[in-house]
Amino acid sequence: MYLAAEASGGGSFTPLLLIVLLFAVMYFLMIRPQQKRRREAMQMQNALGPGDHVVTIGGLHGTVAGVADDVVTLEIADGVHVQFARPAIARVVPDAAPAVATPVEEAPEPAVEEPVVDPIIDTRKKD
Repeated sequence: MYLAAEASGGGSFTPLLLIVLLFAVMYFLMIRPQQKRRREAMQMQNALGPGDHVVTIGGLHGTVAGVADDVVTLEIADGVHVQFARPAIARVVPDAAPAVATPVEEAPEPAVEEPVVDPIIDTRKKD
């Protein structure tokens, strides 16, 4: 009888262990990556400077013209400046190196031979 009481008492930790395990899995799969993305976004937004090419969360492309406390001024066209909140900047677009145009030698076009049709031998129906 004493052994039966011990066996049933050990099972009470299983649901508690499952709940703790569930919270640990949720932390490592959901909460921690989200915090990491938020931290990286904050670092990117704090490192903004004039001349950076950026994209806003609305998809507007522009060049940073000035940065104040929480306001970023973007130049979206020559002489057109708009102001955005710093958190509205989604990403910084890396500057692509200008492509150097190299002359391409034009290959001679291959001669297309047309089939020779002999009207006497051609037996196809003509519509």
